[in-house]
Amino acid sequence: MRILYLGNNWLGYQILKWLKEQEEEVVGLVVHPKGKGKYRDEIIKCSALGQDAIFDGSQLNQDKVSRAIKNLQPAIGISVMFGYILRPQFLAIFPKGVINLHPAYLPYNRGAYPNVWSIVDGTPAGVTIHYIDAGVDTGDIILSCEVPIEAVDTGESLYHKLENALTRLFVEAWPLIKSGKAPRIAQENKMATHHNVSDVERIDRIDLNRNYKAQDLINIIRARTFFPHKGGYFELENGRRVFLRLQLFYEEEIDQ
Repeated sequence: MRILYLGNNWLGYQILKWLKEQEEEVVGLVVHPKGKGKYRDEIIKCSALGQDAIFDGSQLNQDKVSRAIKNLQPAIGISVMFGYILRPQFLAIFPKGVINLHPAYLPYNRGAYPNVWSIVDGTPAGVTIHYIDAGVDTGDIILSCEVPIEAVDTGESLYHKLENALTRLFVEAWPLIKSGKAPRIAQENKMATHHNVSDVERIDRIDLNRNYKAQDLINIIRARTFFPHKGGYFELENGRRVFLRLQLFYEEEIDQ
C-alpha cells in the first residue's frame, strides 16, 4: 500500500523506521520546516526519498504541493506527532484515508499536551490510533489503549510511556489497517475534552496568595515537569520568576 508519511519527533522517527524495516512502500514524506521540528533530519534520511517526494508541512495547502502529492498516488496517509491541521481537500487525496497516532485515550484530551491534562484533570491517560476527519482528533477510532498513571509520574515520564505504548499499538494495528479490516469506532463526544497549546498558561503560574489542595498543586508541578521545558513557576514581588521541577520517588527507591 502506497503511503504518504507525515512525521515529527522521536515517535515519528521510530514508526517510520519500523515501516521501512517491514519494507512498506513509503512514496512521500511530509516534515516540519527547519527549526520547527524534531528528528527532522533523521526522518528524512530514514525515508530514503528524493527531494521531489519530500514536502514542507506548512505548505500543504498550496495547490502545487497538493498536486505533487496527488501525483504520487498514495493510498493512505500516516500522521505521527504532526503539528499541522489537515484540511478536507487534502484528506480527499487518499482513497483509504489518513490515520493519526495520538498520545491520549480519546475522546479524552484531544488537542495539545494530553500527558499534562491527564495528570492535572485526572482524566484517563492512554493512546489512540484513529482516522483523521475535519475536526481535531475527532475521527473514528481504530484501536486505543489506556496507560496507567503512577503517583511518581511527571509530565515527562508519562509522555515517554505514551510514546512506547503508541509504538506497540501501531505494530498491532498496522496489519488490520493494511488489510482493510481495521474497525471504525465513533467517538463518544459527550465525554470529550479538548485543550489548546495556550491552555497550559493558565496553570503554569502558581499564585502564592491562593489556597490550593495539596494534591492539585503537586499534580500541576509534576505535570509540567519536563526538561528542558520551564514548567510551573511563581513570581517574586519584583516580578522575577522562580520555576519548579518536581522529583518523586517511591519509599523503597529512597531506601536503596
